[in-house]
Amino acid sequence: MNKVLFICGHNSGRSQMAEALLAEMGGSEFTVQSAGLHPAEAVNPLVVEVMQELGIDMSGHTPKSAFDLFKSGELFTHVITVCDKETDENCPIYPGIQKRENWPFPDPEKLTGTHGEKLVQLRKIRDAIKTRIAQYFGLTDS
Repeated sequence: MNKVLFICGHNSGRSQMAEALLAEMGGSEFTVQSAGLHPAEAVNPLVVEVMQELGIDMSGHTPKSAFDLFKSGELFTHVITVCDKETDENCPIYPGIQKRENWPFPDPEKLTGTHGEKLVQLRKIRDAIKTRIAQYFGLTDS
């Protein structure tokens, strides 16, 4: 069983999308969670919106703390940080023995423009995360 943890700073965008996408694509082969160093109050509403376009309902997702998860003693086979280069120095390091990867993706919180322009940019981030998951884990990107 692959136990995967996706981490970013606030667990409100990239790591939430990665968790939902791998859970959808990987099925029972994977146990997937996501967490953040400084969890936000809620998942970014734009993230919920672009994931709904793929038929993935994230309306009930809430940000979780990487520190609380670590204190629980849970271990993972893969820990993947999804912080971009600008925030990489603040990207949390999850201790323990596991396979670590860093997949830098732009932060949805930093998108600018109108609602529609932000959605276009966020779809690109979502699709890039989906493609990376498919390639890394050998899954179908459908």
